[in-house]
Amino acid sequence: MTPRRWAVTEELDHGQTPAPTQGSRIDAYVDRYAARATGMVASEIRALFAVASRPEVVSLAGGMPYVTALPLDMVGELVSELVTRRGPVALQYGSGQGDPHLREQICDVMRLEGIQAAADDVVVTVGSQQALDLITRIFIDPGDVVLAEGPSYVGALGTFSAYQAKVVHIAMDDQGIVPESLAQTIYALETAGAPIKFLYTIPNFQNPAGVTLNIARRQQVLDICQRAGVLIIEDNPYGLLGFDGEPMPALRADNADGVVYLGSFSKTLAPGFRVGWALAPHAIRDKLVLAMESAVLSHSSFTQLAVGQYLATQPWREQIKTFRELYRERRDALLDALESLMPPEVTWTRPGGGFFVWATLPEGLDSKAILPRAVAERVAFVPGTGFFSDGSGARHMRLSYCYPEPDRIREGVRRLAGVIEQEMQLRDTFGTGSVREHSGVDTPGPDLA
Repeated sequence: MTPRRWAVTEELDHGQTPAPTQGSRIDAYVDRYAARATGMVASEIRALFAVASRPEVVSLAGGMPYVTALPLDMVGELVSELVTRRGPVALQYGSGQGDPHLREQICDVMRLEGIQAAADDVVVTVGSQQALDLITRIFIDPGDVVLAEGPSYVGALGTFSAYQAKVVHIAMDDQGIVPESLAQTIYALETAGAPIKFLYTIPNFQNPAGVTLNIARRQQVLDICQRAGVLIIEDNPYGLLGFDGEPMPALRADNADGVVYLGSFSKTLAPGFRVGWALAPHAIRDKLVLAMESAVLSHSSFTQLAVGQYLATQPWREQIKTFRELYRERRDALLDALESLMPPEVTWTRPGGGFFVWATLPEGLDSKAILPRAVAERVAFVPGTGFFSDGSGARHMRLSYCYPEPDRIREGVRRLAGVIEQEMQLRDTFGTGSVREHSGVDTPGPDLA
């Protein structure tokens, strides 16, 4: 026992009530956590979305794939056959780098985006989120700088915050990262002596903005980072879910040494399998495998073999086309509803694929402040503040179209438009709408990512 515990015991033996130590009523270990755990607190948004998950609420918030579009009977048969025929292997420990055959299949998938890679350079992970965590673990010391688009993926910002990185946002527009902003930011940080460890980017149908980095800018971003010696982390969960034409060439397709590519089957198959991967240069790959083994020893052989069996026996390219058409219909429903129902002062992006639209509210309105009223009106979205490391983005909101049916999307937009109109009336009457202070990373749960 610690001296504190002995003191408490003595007091109890004498029939006295010990005075509570600071924080003991909430968390007896509050003074023992590592410094990096200080910011690991649940957002109030999580509590609000416990209500928003009710069936009467139209959720334009969650980035959940529409897995019902899968042939679920086939998936069930595949899993049953896997246990029957390969159970002793599927239920056993596996390699820290991942199943060799699945890694070869992953190379076939990446070839659709122009990537020529060897299976030996692929590390299978528990979703691409774990790949991002492992990358951050092996590169980041407290205070190191990570460059990221502004806005950026909430899951990435949460990971960077957990490892005490300093996130510096790079400006974006409808064509993705602004190269001039990237170059100027790198120069300013280098001049100040701030160590830049990598640039994190989602170049295709970005989460949350829905925009795509155009071809010309892809080469500019590669050139700028190569000259500065800045590693690029290319996170690409949506690359095969474009609605028009062939997939864009990956950044990794043009630079094998300066880019770590993160991929996932969560959006093109199902997130429940939790299978993703990292494609990395040799030295980084070795560190990733060691980090993987220290984190989980080995990941699930069962889910890896199930995904491998799916790729080997099912028309997965046709299934991706099915997803693309389904999401295209829902994207169109959202854009049409926004056009016909929203006040003219509201603007939004027009994604060519993926799951998300990024909307901008009129001056004086705050998306996080109006969220409770929206949920009361039975519609939900994700406030923009969660997508910036400093809690900015108050005028923005992310709207997701991947999960609700088109008629539900239209109804959700109708409800949301009514809430925004009421807020605008408050602003016009009293000089401002609902406004609140923001600070820090405000990360919703995984169902909203």
